[in-house]
Amino acid sequence: MSNTTHTSQREKPQKNRLTLYILVAMVLGGVLGGIVHAYFDKATAASFSTHIKLLATIFIRLVQMIIAPLVLTTLVVGIAKLGDIKSVGRIGGRALAWFFTASFVSLIVGLLWVNFLQPGVGVNLSEIDQTTAAEVTDKTQDFSIQHFIEHIIPKSVFEAMATNEILQIVIFSIFFGLAAASIGDNVKPVINALDKTSHIILKMVTFVMRFAPIGVFGAIAGVFAVKDVSDLMLTYTKFFSSFLVGIASLWIVLLLVGYLFLRSHLKTLLKRIVSPLVIAFGTTSSEAVFPKLTEELERFGIKDRIVSFMLPLGYSFNLDGSMMYMTFASIFIAQVYGIPLDTGTQLTMLLVLMLTSKGIAGVPRASLVVVAATCGMFNIPIEGVALILPIDHFCDMFRSATNVLGNSIATAVVGQWESKNE
Repeated sequence: MSNTTHTSQREKPQKNRLTLYILVAMVLGGVLGGIVHAYFDKATAASFSTHIKLLATIFIRLVQMIIAPLVLTTLVVGIAKLGDIKSVGRIGGRALAWFFTASFVSLIVGLLWVNFLQPGVGVNLSEIDQTTAAEVTDKTQDFSIQHFIEHIIPKSVFEAMATNEILQIVIFSIFFGLAAASIGDNVKPVINALDKTSHIILKMVTFVMRFAPIGVFGAIAGVFAVKDVSDLMLTYTKFFSSFLVGIASLWIVLLLVGYLFLRSHLKTLLKRIVSPLVIAFGTTSSEAVFPKLTEELERFGIKDRIVSFMLPLGYSFNLDGSMMYMTFASIFIAQVYGIPLDTGTQLTMLLVLMLTSKGIAGVPRASLVVVAATCGMFNIPIEGVALILPIDHFCDMFRSATNVLGNSIATAVVGQWESKNE
């Protein structure tokens, strides 16, 4: 981690300014959205929300256009530099062991808190608009083992890149990288070209991130314009406060485990990822910070081949905040409908969530789709998803930031393990 001490003086003020601009944009977006909500009719507010959210859409699309080529080039180069299947297997094994352990812990945290606090007990169903759940419940029809396998194995790398299917791109890149490494010196020109391409794309990240404050501003203003936040928080106080207790507990666990492995380097890591955390929080998209997070973790001192291998896998297998939310929300819906779930059933639900959640990374409202599908498997009314839709955006802010924290710590820890082996 010696690289962490070589941060340029020019870079720090730029990084701090970006974080400050994003925080200011969040506040201004909330104020503007609140004014529109308070002083204009619903139709005008809805129209304003639709148009102002275009700023967030533009930012997220700019990031999305970078993700596929960045994952492909950095991962292929990283695997080629690892040199052999043994090294790939060692790092991959450590990564997956960490990811599945972290997922299990996250699910358990949600399970424990929802049973202890019981936020769904006593909720009134009479005012719930069931029709709003259609968008999510319709997607559960394709939720099957076949869909799971098809989502993992690419039919075409070009299709996978066009749709930003990170896990499919990872599968192709692993095969391509291993094949390149096995050929030897003859393939060096190709690897060098991909390496230079990845550096060009990372330079594009710098340009795109300048638009981050405007994107965050649009996202926050759009939400606050159409949602009465005070009424929402009043209605969902028990649910949201219980959820925050769970997320806070998960952060404590992640930070303690991070400190156990990284010691004093954890503080440096947290300083590095402040901007990605804030962007993920404001845009409710951990995907939106993938390129920026790649850049920051490399500057933290993790070798580029480790970062390029770990992060794409992490985005498919290590969504800690989303995992915690899935058990929490599923059992919350069961509590609302008065459906008792014994310990064995809840543990079975946990294992189902552990597996099914790995197949839909990148799907819009992925957590809700998994929750709806899981409810259907355990005879819990999937229409219950409508209960959490009104406040899901605010929960998603915390889920997305937690996903970024979890992947950052996982990458840093595995990077440290590998540095000790060299």
